[in-house]
Amino acid sequence: MSMRFGPFLLDGPRRQLLRARTPLHLTPKAFDLLSILVAQSPHVVSKRELHHALWPDTFVSDASLTGLIKELRRVLHDDGLNVPVIRTVHRIGYACGLEVERNTHVRHASHWLVLHGRRVFLRDGDNIIGRDPASEVCLEMPGVSRRHARIAIDADSVRLEDLGSKNGTTIGESRIRTAVALGNGDRLGFGPVVAVYRTSGAGISTETHTPSRTPHLFAVSD
Repeated sequence: MSMRFGPFLLDGPRRQLLRARTPLHLTPKAFDLLSILVAQSPHVVSKRELHHALWPDTFVSDASLTGLIKELRRVLHDDGLNVPVIRTVHRIGYACGLEVERNTHVRHASHWLVLHGRRVFLRDGDNIIGRDPASEVCLEMPGVSRRHARIAIDADSVRLEDLGSKNGTTIGESRIRTAVALGNGDRLGFGPVVAVYRTSGAGISTETHTPSRTPHLFAVSD
């Protein structure tokens, strides 16, 4: 689903946030948090629900959530002087403060990796894969380098490149040495982590609606 709120477009399948067609960079956790708040607008999402969605198997303090909220406000230039983009409901949680338009389909091609049975969507341009939390595809696994590999997507091609990783990047059984074009269904290896590249290039019509209510949570991975 893609969603517009104010001057912003949140493209879920490509994991992109844009303002006037200009991409804005968010860390993966901050993107997930924004996706939840926008998808649940106008409802308030409690801190407990956010903790469960963002860190399902890990205990973290409220400071981690507060840090992500600060990141969102900085990137969105949300100074709170007019209508806040991110609304704080003290002692309860947070909500998106802008009206949201939801597009049930996106009209461009989609690209994603299948990792451990879930889809991780890729965006146009460079997608860094590695242990760095700022990576578009963050793999917190031993044997994966901090900046392990890159998938570059443009109008003409999708190419995989190793970034000097210690344990290598493979397509099928072959370790790559230079940038290599990807095809639908290619089996990729990032050190010990195995993924499958998938793409759907069919054009799909777009349906836009602004529902008065939205289902109550939750899935941010697929």
